Amino acid sequence: MEGIIIKSTGSWFTVLHSDDIITDCKIKGNFRIRGMKTTNPCAVGDHVIFEMMANENIGVISEIKDRHNCIIRKSTNLSKQTHLLAANIDQAVLVITVASPRTSTGFIDRFLVTAEAYHIPAILLFNKIDLYNDEIMAYHHLVKSIYRNAGYFCLEVSALRGDNIDEVIVLMKDKINLFSGHSGVGKSALINKIVPGFKLRTGDISGVHQKGKHTTTFAEMFRLPFGGFIIDTPGIKEFGMVDFTKEEVTYFFPEMKLLANQCQFDNCTHEHEPRCAVKKAVEEGVINETRYHNYLNIINGREMDIEGWELK
Repeated sequence: MEGIIIKSTGSWFTVLHSDDIITDCKIKGNFRIRGMKTTNPCAVGDHVIFEMMANENIGVISEIKDRHNCIIRKSTNLSKQTHLLAANIDQAVLVITVASPRTSTGFIDRFLVTAEAYHIPAILLFNKIDLYNDEIMAYHHLVKSIYRNAGYFCLEVSALRGDNIDEVIVLMKDKINLFSGHSGVGKSALINKIVPGFKLRTGDISGVHQKGKHTTTFAEMFRLPFGGFIIDTPGIKEFGMVDFTKEEVTYFFPEMKLLANQCQFDNCTHEHEPRCAVKKAVEEGVINETRYHNYLNIINGREMDIEGWELK
Protein backbone atom coordinates (compact mmCIF):
# COMPACT_ATOMS: atom_id res chain seq x y z
CA MET A 1 0.00 0.00 0.00
CA GLU A 2 1.07 3.60 -0.55
CA GLY A 3 0.53 6.53 1.78
CA ILE A 4 2.01 9.73 3.18
CA ILE A 5 3.71 10.08 6.56
CA ILE A 6 1.75 12.55 8.68
CA LYS A 7 3.51 12.04 12.01
CA SER A 8 7.05 11.10 13.05
CA THR A 9 8.01 10.33 16.64
CA GLY A 10 11.43 8.82 16.00
CA SER A 11 11.05 5.08 15.49
CA TRP A 12 7.30 5.18 14.67
CA PHE A 13 5.59 6.81 11.70
CA THR A 14 1.87 7.43 11.21
CA VAL A 15 0.88 6.92 7.58
CA LEU A 16 -2.27 8.34 5.98
CA HIS A 17 -3.54 6.24 3.08
CA SER A 18 -6.72 5.32 1.23
CA ASP A 19 -10.04 6.74 2.46
CA ASP A 20 -8.29 8.72 5.23
CA ILE A 21 -7.22 5.58 7.08
CA ILE A 22 -4.15 5.95 9.28
CA THR A 23 -1.72 3.18 10.18
CA ASP A 24 1.24 3.18 12.57
CA CYS A 25 4.34 1.90 10.84
CA LYS A 26 7.93 0.91 11.54
CA ILE A 27 10.81 1.03 9.06
CA LYS A 28 12.00 -2.18 7.45
CA GLY A 29 15.60 -2.70 8.44
CA ASN A 30 18.12 0.11 8.83
CA PHE A 31 18.36 1.75 5.43
CA ARG A 32 19.65 5.11 4.26
CA ILE A 33 18.48 7.27 1.37
CA ARG A 34 21.01 8.06 -1.34
CA GLY A 35 23.84 8.02 1.19
CA MET A 36 22.27 10.85 3.23
CA LYS A 37 23.53 10.61 6.82
CA THR A 38 20.38 11.51 8.67
CA THR A 39 19.21 10.63 12.15
CA ASN A 40 15.84 9.79 10.58
CA PRO A 41 15.70 8.13 7.14
CA CYS A 42 12.14 9.30 6.48
CA ALA A 43 10.01 12.17 7.71
CA VAL A 44 6.63 13.84 7.61
CA GLY A 45 5.61 14.48 4.00
CA ASP A 46 7.35 11.42 2.60
CA HIS A 47 5.32 9.18 0.30
CA VAL A 48 6.01 5.57 1.28
CA ILE A 49 5.19 1.98 0.37
CA PHE A 50 4.30 -0.25 3.32
CA GLU A 51 2.91 -3.69 4.08
CA MET A 52 0.74 -4.82 6.96
CA MET A 53 2.34 -7.28 9.37
CA ALA A 54 0.59 -10.62 9.65
CA ASN A 55 -1.93 -10.74 12.48
CA GLU A 56 -0.98 -7.25 13.66
CA ASN A 57 -2.50 -3.82 13.04
CA ILE A 58 0.83 -2.19 12.23
CA GLY A 59 2.70 -1.68 8.98
CA VAL A 60 6.31 -1.93 7.82
CA ILE A 61 7.69 0.74 5.48
CA SER A 62 9.69 -0.92 2.72
CA GLU A 63 10.20 1.95 0.27
CA ILE A 64 10.37 5.75 0.28
CA LYS A 65 9.26 7.34 -2.97
CA ASP A 66 11.40 9.98 -4.68
CA ARG A 67 11.14 13.42 -3.08
CA HIS A 68 10.78 16.64 -5.03
CA ASN A 69 12.42 18.46 -2.10
CA CYS A 70 13.14 18.25 1.61
CA ILE A 71 14.44 20.52 4.33
CA ILE A 72 17.16 19.41 6.73
CA ARG A 73 19.30 20.82 9.52
CA LYS A 74 22.25 19.67 11.57
CA SER A 75 21.40 17.28 14.35
CA THR A 76 21.82 19.03 17.70
CA ASN A 77 23.40 15.99 19.34
CA LEU A 78 25.31 14.46 16.43
CA SER A 79 26.99 17.32 14.61
CA LYS A 80 28.24 15.12 11.76
CA GLN A 81 24.71 13.97 10.99
CA THR A 82 21.63 15.79 9.82
CA HIS A 83 18.00 15.76 10.87
CA LEU A 84 15.34 15.60 8.18
CA LEU A 85 12.57 18.02 9.15
CA ALA A 86 10.05 17.34 6.37
CA ALA A 87 9.75 16.40 2.70
CA ASN A 88 7.72 17.35 -0.38
CA ILE A 89 6.97 20.86 0.83
CA ASP A 90 5.23 23.52 -1.26
CA GLN A 91 5.95 26.42 1.08
CA ALA A 92 8.09 27.09 4.15
CA VAL A 93 6.58 29.46 6.71
CA LEU A 94 8.97 30.86 9.32
CA VAL A 95 7.29 32.38 12.38
CA ILE A 96 9.38 35.19 13.83
CA THR A 97 9.23 37.39 16.91
CA VAL A 98 11.55 40.34 17.52
CA ALA A 99 10.91 40.17 21.27
CA SER A 100 9.80 37.54 23.82
CA PRO A 101 11.76 35.66 22.45
CA ARG A 102 13.89 37.50 19.92
CA THR A 103 14.58 35.73 16.63
CA SER A 104 18.04 36.66 15.35
CA THR A 105 18.61 37.59 11.72
CA GLY A 106 21.34 34.94 11.66
CA PHE A 107 18.75 32.26 12.39
CA ILE A 108 16.35 33.70 9.80
CA ASP A 109 19.03 33.75 7.11
CA ARG A 110 20.13 30.19 7.78
CA PHE A 111 16.54 29.04 7.43
CA LEU A 112 16.02 31.02 4.21
CA VAL A 113 19.28 29.78 2.70
CA THR A 114 18.23 26.19 3.36
CA ALA A 115 14.81 26.83 1.80
CA GLU A 116 16.44 28.43 -1.26
CA ALA A 117 18.87 25.52 -1.59
CA TYR A 118 16.01 23.03 -1.76
CA HIS A 119 13.84 25.25 -4.00
CA ILE A 120 11.16 25.81 -1.37
CA PRO A 121 9.40 29.21 -1.48
CA ALA A 122 9.50 30.87 1.94
CA ILE A 123 7.38 33.48 3.67
CA LEU A 124 7.98 35.23 6.99
CA LEU A 125 5.24 35.73 9.58
CA PHE A 126 6.06 38.33 12.24
CA ASN A 127 3.98 37.30 15.25
CA LYS A 128 3.11 39.00 18.57
CA ILE A 129 2.82 42.50 17.10
CA ASP A 130 0.12 43.15 19.73
CA LEU A 131 2.80 43.06 22.45
CA TYR A 132 5.23 45.61 21.04
CA ASN A 133 5.86 49.09 22.38
CA ASP A 134 7.10 51.89 20.13
CA GLU A 135 10.77 50.99 20.53
CA ILE A 136 10.28 47.31 19.73
CA MET A 137 7.92 48.16 16.86
CA ALA A 138 10.61 50.39 15.31
CA TYR A 139 13.08 47.50 15.46
CA HIS A 140 10.43 45.19 14.03
CA HIS A 141 9.94 47.46 11.00
CA LEU A 142 13.71 47.57 10.49
CA VAL A 143 14.00 43.76 10.46
CA LYS A 144 10.95 43.39 8.22
CA SER A 145 12.35 45.90 5.72
CA ILE A 146 15.57 43.87 5.42
CA TYR A 147 13.66 40.84 4.17
CA ARG A 148 11.09 42.67 2.08
CA ASN A 149 13.94 44.40 0.26
CA ALA A 150 15.59 41.01 -0.27
CA GLY A 151 12.42 39.83 -2.04
CA TYR A 152 10.65 37.84 0.67
CA PHE A 153 6.96 38.13 1.46
CA CYS A 154 6.53 39.36 5.03
CA LEU A 155 3.30 39.57 6.99
CA GLU A 156 2.53 40.89 10.48
CA VAL A 157 0.22 38.63 12.48
CA SER A 158 -1.14 38.25 15.99
CA ALA A 159 -2.22 34.87 17.28
CA LEU A 160 -3.86 36.66 20.21
CA ARG A 161 -5.93 39.23 18.29
CA GLY A 162 -6.22 37.36 15.01
CA ASP A 163 -4.54 40.05 12.90
CA ASN A 164 -4.19 39.00 9.22
CA ILE A 165 -5.17 35.38 9.87
CA ASP A 166 -7.50 35.48 6.84
CA GLU A 167 -4.55 36.45 4.65
CA VAL A 168 -2.47 33.59 6.07
CA ILE A 169 -5.26 31.18 5.13
CA VAL A 170 -5.21 32.46 1.54
CA LEU A 171 -1.44 31.96 1.40
CA MET A 172 -1.69 28.39 2.73
CA LYS A 173 -4.70 27.18 0.77
CA ASP A 174 -4.11 23.96 -1.25
CA LYS A 175 -0.39 23.84 -0.34
CA ILE A 176 1.74 21.62 1.89
CA ASN A 177 3.00 24.22 4.36
CA LEU A 178 5.94 23.75 6.72
CA PHE A 179 5.58 25.85 9.89
CA SER A 180 8.83 26.45 11.75
CA GLY A 181 10.54 28.82 14.17
CA HIS A 182 12.12 29.11 17.61
CA SER A 183 10.26 27.72 20.59
CA GLY A 184 8.02 30.39 22.05
CA VAL A 185 7.34 32.37 18.87
CA GLY A 186 3.71 31.22 18.85
CA LYS A 187 3.61 28.60 16.10
CA SER A 188 1.05 26.41 17.83
CA ALA A 189 -1.05 29.42 18.88
CA LEU A 190 -1.09 30.63 15.27
CA ILE A 191 -2.10 27.22 13.98
CA ASN A 192 -4.89 27.08 16.55
CA LYS A 193 -6.10 30.45 15.29
CA ILE A 194 -5.99 29.30 11.66
CA VAL A 195 -7.86 26.07 12.45
CA PRO A 196 -9.34 26.25 15.98
CA GLY A 197 -10.28 22.57 15.97
CA PHE A 198 -6.64 21.48 16.12
CA LYS A 199 -6.24 22.70 19.73
CA LEU A 200 -2.47 22.28 19.73
CA ARG A 201 -0.76 22.70 23.09
CA THR A 202 0.84 26.10 23.63
CA GLY A 203 3.50 27.11 26.16
CA ASP A 204 4.82 30.07 28.06
CA ILE A 205 8.08 31.97 27.84
CA SER A 206 10.72 31.30 30.48
CA GLY A 207 10.86 34.44 32.60
CA VAL A 208 14.54 33.99 33.42
CA HIS A 209 15.99 33.52 29.96
CA GLN A 210 13.17 34.77 27.71
CA LYS A 211 13.36 31.52 25.76
CA GLY A 212 10.39 29.53 24.59
CA LYS A 213 9.43 26.27 26.24
CA HIS A 214 9.02 23.35 23.86
CA THR A 215 5.39 22.39 23.30
CA THR A 216 5.68 20.52 19.99
CA THR A 217 7.94 17.51 20.52
CA PHE A 218 7.69 15.88 17.07
CA ALA A 219 6.76 16.81 13.52
CA GLU A 220 3.14 16.27 12.53
CA MET A 221 1.06 17.03 9.43
CA PHE A 222 -2.57 18.12 9.63
CA ARG A 223 -5.11 18.33 6.82
CA LEU A 224 -6.47 21.86 6.42
CA PRO A 225 -10.28 22.23 6.03
CA PHE A 226 -9.76 24.86 3.30
CA GLY A 227 -7.38 22.62 1.30
CA GLY A 228 -3.79 21.53 1.76
CA PHE A 229 -1.77 20.49 4.79
CA ILE A 230 0.22 22.13 7.54
CA ILE A 231 3.34 20.55 9.03
CA ASP A 232 4.00 21.64 12.61
CA THR A 233 7.63 21.11 13.63
CA PRO A 234 9.35 21.18 17.03
CA GLY A 235 10.71 24.59 17.98
CA ILE A 236 14.22 24.92 16.58
CA LYS A 237 16.93 26.28 18.87
CA GLU A 238 19.59 26.33 16.18
CA PHE A 239 19.75 25.89 12.45
CA GLY A 240 23.15 24.63 11.30
CA MET A 241 23.96 24.71 7.61
CA VAL A 242 24.51 21.42 5.81
CA ASP A 243 26.68 20.45 2.81
CA PHE A 244 27.04 23.84 1.10
CA THR A 245 30.23 25.16 -0.47
CA LYS A 246 31.21 28.81 -0.16
CA GLU A 247 30.52 29.37 -3.86
CA GLU A 248 27.03 27.87 -3.61
CA VAL A 249 25.85 30.01 -0.70
CA THR A 250 25.94 33.18 -2.81
CA TYR A 251 23.16 31.81 -5.00
CA PHE A 252 20.93 31.22 -1.97
CA PHE A 253 20.85 34.97 -1.23
CA PRO A 254 18.57 36.27 -4.04
CA GLU A 255 19.90 39.84 -3.93
CA MET A 256 23.51 38.56 -4.19
CA LYS A 257 22.67 36.08 -6.92
CA LEU A 258 21.52 38.95 -9.15
CA LEU A 259 24.97 40.58 -8.96
CA ALA A 260 27.32 37.59 -8.73
CA ASN A 261 27.99 37.44 -12.49
CA GLN A 262 29.22 41.05 -12.40
CA CYS A 263 32.19 40.21 -10.15
CA GLN A 264 35.67 40.09 -11.67
CA PHE A 265 36.16 36.44 -10.69
CA ASP A 266 33.70 33.65 -11.46
CA ASN A 267 34.42 31.97 -8.11
CA CYS A 268 34.27 35.20 -6.09
CA THR A 269 33.36 34.63 -2.44
CA HIS A 270 32.54 38.34 -1.99
CA GLU A 271 34.84 38.47 1.00
CA HIS A 272 38.30 39.71 0.00
CA GLU A 273 38.43 39.72 -3.83
CA PRO A 274 38.90 42.98 -5.77
CA ARG A 275 36.20 44.40 -8.07
CA CYS A 276 33.45 42.49 -6.27
CA ALA A 277 29.97 43.63 -7.31
CA VAL A 278 28.41 42.30 -4.10
CA LYS A 279 30.79 44.19 -1.78
CA LYS A 280 30.21 47.33 -3.83
CA ALA A 281 26.43 46.87 -3.48
CA VAL A 282 26.84 46.54 0.31
CA GLU A 283 28.90 49.74 0.43
CA GLU A 284 26.23 51.56 -1.59
CA GLY A 285 23.38 50.23 0.57
CA VAL A 286 21.83 48.16 -2.23
CA ILE A 287 22.47 44.96 -0.26
CA ASN A 288 21.72 45.13 3.45
CA GLU A 289 24.83 45.01 5.63
CA THR A 290 23.23 42.66 8.16
CA ARG A 291 22.39 40.13 5.46
CA TYR A 292 25.95 40.41 4.13
CA HIS A 293 27.49 39.78 7.57
CA ASN A 294 25.21 36.79 8.08
CA TYR A 295 26.38 35.51 4.69
CA LEU A 296 30.00 35.81 5.87
CA ASN A 297 29.18 33.93 9.08
CA ILE A 298 27.64 31.12 7.06
CA ILE A 299 30.50 30.69 4.56
CA ASN A 300 33.10 30.83 7.33
CA GLY A 301 31.32 28.18 9.39
CA ARG A 302 30.52 30.38 12.37
CA GLU A 303 27.68 28.65 14.19
CA MET A 304 25.06 30.07 16.54
CA ASP A 305 24.54 29.47 20.21
CA ILE A 306 21.23 28.02 21.43
CA GLU A 307 19.56 31.42 21.51
CA GLY A 308 20.31 31.94 17.84
CA TRP A 309 22.95 34.64 18.29
CA GLU A 310 26.20 34.31 16.35
CA LEU A 311 29.10 33.22 18.52
CA LYS A 312 31.90 35.76 18.90
